[in-house]
Amino acid sequence: MTEQFVSIERAETSHGQRIAIVRFDTGSKANALSQELMRQLITAARSFEGDADTNAIILTGRADRFCLGMDLKDPEFQTALDLPLNERRQLLQLGPRMCKAWEDLEPMTICAIEGWCVGGGVALAASLDLRVCGHSSQFYIPEIERGLNMGWGSLPRIAALIGPARAKRLAIVAEQINAQTAESWGWIDYLTEDGNTMTKALSVAEQIAAMPPVAVRMIKQGIETATKPLHHAVSAMDMDQFALMQCSADHAEGVASFLEQRDAKFTGG
Repeated sequence: MTEQFVSIERAETSHGQRIAIVRFDTGSKANALSQELMRQLITAARSFEGDADTNAIILTGRADRFCLGMDLKDPEFQTALDLPLNERRQLLQLGPRMCKAWEDLEPMTICAIEGWCVGGGVALAASLDLRVCGHSSQFYIPEIERGLNMGWGSLPRIAALIGPARAKRLAIVAEQINAQTAESWGWIDYLTEDGNTMTKALSVAEQIAAMPPVAVRMIKQGIETATKPLHHAVSAMDMDQFALMQCSADHAEGVASFLEQRDAKFTGG
């Protein structure tokens, strides 16, 4: 499969196990998540539904930068506030659907990250089973600084990985954390040299692929069921909260201050 921004490669190990590599690259410096890119990432994830042969899946962005989050300059995103609420809600479902599509995959999934991973990129990375990162990788959730909540069902996933206090430091304090801090927090599963991230991700994928494939899927399903029973319940409203915050004066100020490169002045409006 090859689309405008997303490609899928198939690789076989020496023992015949199948590994898939999904790459996304918008061609822009930010490698940001436009509405079209999210549609293509959903299509890519769903292409593995009913696939009994793929043993592990690697998702990666560009070699120098994973993703700078939601594309604020995307024309579809910019016109969202002009849409009726029912149409705007449909547009806002893309992010949650993308993350859920990747979370629901039966094979083990590995996110390979180098450079910055921001906002929606963090939400996407949290949807996968494991994260392999280069020493240059950095993580940042700026949504609150734009007058928005952190959505896409990501907060329970992030809190489950790093704990509630550290999740608050990321999503409320908006701390920018480097790879060494992220590893100590439990966000990074494998930390490697820059330029070696895909090699390490493939090595981990090959280890997984060498295991009995049905047992891998059964164990993953058991762990997911045991640890995530309330995730949907506690994040069910975050899309509508996002829609509400989009109409706020604080969101307008957050976006304006970002584009004008100045400190924001939030009023609660």
